[in-house]
Amino acid sequence: MKDDNFSDLPGWDDNLKDHDDEGEEWKPNPTRDACKAMYKRWSTIMTMLNGCLRDNIIKGEESDFIVEHQSMILGDAYQVGAKTRSSEAGGIYVIRMENASIIRKNAQLVQSSILVFMEEGIIDKEYGKVIRNDIDVFKDLFKKWVSTFEKDEFTDEWGLFI
Repeated sequence: MKDDNFSDLPGWDDNLKDHDDEGEEWKPNPTRDACKAMYKRWSTIMTMLNGCLRDNIIKGEESDFIVEHQSMILGDAYQVGAKTRSSEAGGIYVIRMENASIIRKNAQLVQSSILVFMEEGIIDKEYGKVIRNDIDVFKDLFKKWVSTFEKDEFTDEWGLFI
């Protein structure tokens, strides 16, 4: 973990753009803007998760199960950040939908896992509530982001996102 980036996620890079968008950076892009807001919120959540799961596990409770579950939560959380950031790289509807599905699933897993850790007394309940509430804010940003998707000419070979 870098000292100045407690989320461990790379910063949002406004210079990452689709080749088709060259020369059109000045145009409003509600999908990109919603995705950026969502990514920044998740970065905040990652900072809280890192602090909570790495530093606040109640001493003496570091069983193999807890350590493995902690790693799983952080792995799911990192994937939310990665899929959020990469979803705007190509601007393809099927890719966005696939990433959105993964983001939703992993964010739900993180939120429910934090609840389990709270109920088992592994992490402080107040800290867990803050994280779960922030995931609810992320969920609202997610809904706004998904509402901006526009179907394009590419087809889903698996027939899922038609």
